[in-house]
Amino acid sequence: MNLAGNAEIANLSYIIVIKAIAQKGYFMNKFGLKDHADSFLPEGKEWKLVWNDEFDGTELDTTKWGFRLNFWGKPFKAFTKEGVVLDGKSNLQLHLVKKDGYYCSPHLQTGSLTYDIPRDTDQFWPFGKYEEAKFMHRYGYYEIRCRLPKYDGWHSAFWLQAPGIGAHPLPERGGVECDIMENYRQYKDNKMIGGNIWGGYGKNCKGSGHFQWEHVETPDRWHYYGVDWSPEGYVFYADGQEIGRVMPNPEDTHPGTQEHSWGNCWNNKGTVVGPVSQVEQFILISTECHGYRSTGTYDPLLDKAVLPDYFEIDHVRVFDEVRTHGGNERMTSDSSVKNDKTPGFMF
Repeated sequence: MNLAGNAEIANLSYIIVIKAIAQKGYFMNKFGLKDHADSFLPEGKEWKLVWNDEFDGTELDTTKWGFRLNFWGKPFKAFTKEGVVLDGKSNLQLHLVKKDGYYCSPHLQTGSLTYDIPRDTDQFWPFGKYEEAKFMHRYGYYEIRCRLPKYDGWHSAFWLQAPGIGAHPLPERGGVECDIMENYRQYKDNKMIGGNIWGGYGKNCKGSGHFQWEHVETPDRWHYYGVDWSPEGYVFYADGQEIGRVMPNPEDTHPGTQEHSWGNCWNNKGTVVGPVSQVEQFILISTECHGYRSTGTYDPLLDKAVLPDYFEIDHVRVFDEVRTHGGNERMTSDSSVKNDKTPGFMF
């Protein structure tokens, strides 16, 4: 959102987050970008902005974003290139689209899951030609400022993925699906979720249980979600509050309470154990209509949605932590920075 000349909106968003931080006893550093909303970064670290999209203008920057149109090697009816709107006020809208008697919505990404690429030969290789990634990165703080869709039957998410997740026996080498925010439980349970899974999506798929937290609406409906991914682990944030941690060392864990619903185990904050990806991963800001994966058609709840309905994104930003090694400053994304502890899912 371009805040030039609108100090009232800027102050409202700032006050909302600062109050939430103060009430919970957490501390975040404010990062300002001229004429745009602030970022809120974990305290105690030095950060540098290394990639961002403020969604200025009226056209999607296709040097930064591509579309996910296939699901496990086949075109997927829920995905589309339609419904992408930049409002000219530095906001991106991903719209629920109804056409030809069905629903679909856009799914943006800066890279691609290898398994999605349709085969382009009758030879034995199961995937087509690799698509060049727009942006891949390792470690850092990943932040979105967004407003969520209003109606059930579809959901939005902000997450990180590895192109070859599950292709290496070690998840540190194969990558970790990091779900920073998913809202598909918002409408029924008033819950948001985030967490990690690894090992692919077959019998080797593992996870430490996603975190869940109450969705508390703000007066202007804008929210911040982020994750601090470092060699030491993952720390998840929502509106300036720490939601939970995933750490590789069991000695560092202290699980919070757990609940079982939807056939899953949900963590209520705390610290759980899980591997840390050491490979570059890509970013997704996604929406998906429910029903197609399980029944082949859309969820009837979508017929109750009042259009337009959309997932609205103000910005996506990536910050690197600057660390000092031997008197020299280096980013954690630098390959020379090692991890001394090395040994509902999106997909």
